[in-house]
Amino acid sequence: MELPYVLAGYRVATRGYMPDWQEAGLTGPQLLSLSDCMVDLVPVDPAGWDHWFASSQEAEIARSQAGDPELHVLGVGFAADDVPGLQDDMARDGWDGSLPDRLVRREEFPGAGERRLGFELVGFDVANWHTWICIGGLVTEVHQATGVRPGPDGLIQDEQDARRAAQWLTDSGLGDPKVFLWAAALLTEPPRAALPAGE
Repeated sequence: MELPYVLAGYRVATRGYMPDWQEAGLTGPQLLSLSDCMVDLVPVDPAGWDHWFASSQEAEIARSQAGDPELHVLGVGFAADDVPGLQDDMARDGWDGSLPDRLVRREEFPGAGERRLGFELVGFDVANWHTWICIGGLVTEVHQATGVRPGPDGLIQDEQDARRAAQWLTDSGLGDPKVFLWAAALLTEPPRAALPAGE
């Protein structure tokens, strides 16, 4: 990674398959996403207001307790340069659990020891994260304009390609009215954390 990344947190998610929403041509049941447009998320709190776990161990405990073998833990980081814009979006468009406070602290994204999965183009809107895959036509538009296209899992492997595509999407205004600012979120797979006895 060329840029420093800030820890957003960890999400416990299914793999995405929502053919009514996702971009044509990305129809496999193995799409990786942090967006609840594409995947079901396990909440941190009983009320379901927060889906960001502070550590991979907390996320692994929640995944294990949910008892669903389809669930997996995703680490999520944002480039430090993108954080101020994301903070402005969240301040304007609503709260997103523990994420804003974590971004204020600028915790370094651990990365080391976690398998890098790729980058997802996402944007914030009213307490939700949208992905470019769920807003019709954006994958095709980005590919035509930049040559960047996601892999079968919905992620972009090259950091510079992902950042270039996110910037193009932001400049194009094609995500309006849902998303005005697009960012390339780094997704990782943390090693399975050892669970405390009884978990």
